[in-house]
Amino acid sequence: MGTAVGGGRAVPRYVQIADDIVQQIRAGVLSAGDMVPSESELVERYGVSGGTIRKAMVEVRASGLVETRHGKGSLVKARPPVRHRSSDRFRRTHRQEGRAAYLAESAQSGAEAKVSVLFIGPLEAPEEIAERLGVTAGTKVLARRRLYFRNGTPVETATSYLPWDVVKDIPELFAENPGPGGIYARLEDQGHVFVEFVETLQARPAAKAEATELVLSPGAPVVHLLREAVTEEGRVVEVCDTLMAADQFVFEYRIPARD
Repeated sequence: MGTAVGGGRAVPRYVQIADDIVQQIRAGVLSAGDMVPSESELVERYGVSGGTIRKAMVEVRASGLVETRHGKGSLVKARPPVRHRSSDRFRRTHRQEGRAAYLAESAQSGAEAKVSVLFIGPLEAPEEIAERLGVTAGTKVLARRRLYFRNGTPVETATSYLPWDVVKDIPELFAENPGPGGIYARLEDQGHVFVEFVETLQARPAAKAEATELVLSPGAPVVHLLREAVTEEGRVVEVCDTLMAADQFVFEYRIPARD
């Protein structure tokens, strides 16, 4: 039997099988570190062809809950999500306590966080970044690219772009460790007081290079986030271009219901 009827629509059998496997993972029947049963075992269990199982496993891998080991099969990931609180993680009190946003949110979830700096230096602003910073494309900006780890697993890449006229006299922003509270604290030390952070998010499949960097299965879901840091003067003094493993983050936003 190739399909089943649910809600008035035919549901392909491979989708049913994929949903069943995903539910087993979420329920803990298949725990972190467990191998997903082999193709032959799944063929016998579900009474379908190998082709159906292979299509089902494509769906399971797309969930981000498993990773493929060449020659070994699929392994259930040990990657519980971080709760990513937009209304909390950029509170000024975190910076005053010497904690940057990522370290603050990781601490709240009980995770061990690490940041690896991949690049710091001048770059020509890409067109979209330049538009958000209010400068001409190709204008010199400072770029800071980092790779973030949670419990030893890479979960996020982020590149901050900052206007050269803002950063040229702040030597800490050219160092791997900008000091307690991160780059936002150093900017505020120089009088660039933030009034808001504006974020744009888009979910999409990871490109091959992105999947490799974040140790994801090919085509696994990621969240592309662009954030603008806006000062009291209305100037954007940083644009952060971030790519996040979708299975690692839950986004929670507080939206006022008054004028």
